[in-house]
Amino acid sequence: MPVIDMAAEMAQVNHRGFLDIEVDATLDLFAEIERLKKEKNAIVLAHYYQEPDIQDVADYIGDSLGLAQKAKQTNADIIVFAGVHFMAETAKILNPTKKVLLPDLKAGCSLSDSAPPELFKRWKEEKYPNHTVVTYINCSAGMKALSDIICTSSNAKAIIDRLPADEPIIFAPDKNLGAWLNKQTGRNMVLWNGACMVHEIFSLEKIVKLKQRHPEALFIAHPECEEPVLAIADYIGSTTQLLKFSATNPATQFIVATETGILHEMQKASPHKTFIPAPPNNQCACNECPHMKLNTLEKLYLCMQYETPELTMEEDLRLAALKPIERMLEISRSAGLLG
Repeated sequence: MPVIDMAAEMAQVNHRGFLDIEVDATLDLFAEIERLKKEKNAIVLAHYYQEPDIQDVADYIGDSLGLAQKAKQTNADIIVFAGVHFMAETAKILNPTKKVLLPDLKAGCSLSDSAPPELFKRWKEEKYPNHTVVTYINCSAGMKALSDIICTSSNAKAIIDRLPADEPIIFAPDKNLGAWLNKQTGRNMVLWNGACMVHEIFSLEKIVKLKQRHPEALFIAHPECEEPVLAIADYIGSTTQLLKFSATNPATQFIVATETGILHEMQKASPHKTFIPAPPNNQCACNECPHMKLNTLEKLYLCMQYETPELTMEEDLRLAALKPIERMLEISRSAGLLG
């Protein structure tokens, strides 16, 4: 490897969100990452929406709830989070003394961006000052700090069901998940007007035509999808729930309405089955999150090698954001949702 001027490289990290260093093409990055894990006592956590190579080299793959749980349990000195910014923030909130690395600091989230904390705070104070705030984990640390309870798509119904029936609730930031939860729980929660660009782009018309071409296929969808798409789904669930359903259901064909990264694990779990990505309403053949895909195996290797970019956080913000996450984990544990 060439000698690196780290002062110059850190400036590039600050500007571009990652170390812009050319990686030797002859390196076995899988072997190098495994070596760095051992040398640095590091753990790699990856979301299901990451590219297949990153999923294959990760120590743990999961959705938001599983990743939060694993981040809290790890004894590693360094947590390398192959996901998006709010996920790495959650790991730091739960592990203040550990170094948390994110391969690309600009790996953001359209849903998280749709809920600026300062706007949400003013809106709540003006219109719903006495409402309990249940916030989907796909949000910034600032939003978590304004929340009473955090939830995930896996545990949201269980958490809401455990709140008094007459307790007024704001659900943020995903309006589609919130609307689905209102139907599932019989609530009338106030919904913040946020959404995920990936799950809102599915084409109902194209999905219907795809179902006609594959009449034996089951259509499974994430609850962040819009209501007309969910209305024709054979099964609705979180990313992990979709994975488990596809593995245990006797059907051999599935049309999947969520980010296409999950198809890698679905195919590994059920190599004899066929998985078809639900089509979006654009010209692409599949539906990928551009933010998730900012992380690459090369960036993962470089951030482990040089231990940067590192995610840091003010302690006051961390403590405020920790309370609703801990309440989520406590309720989930009592509901038997945590192992």
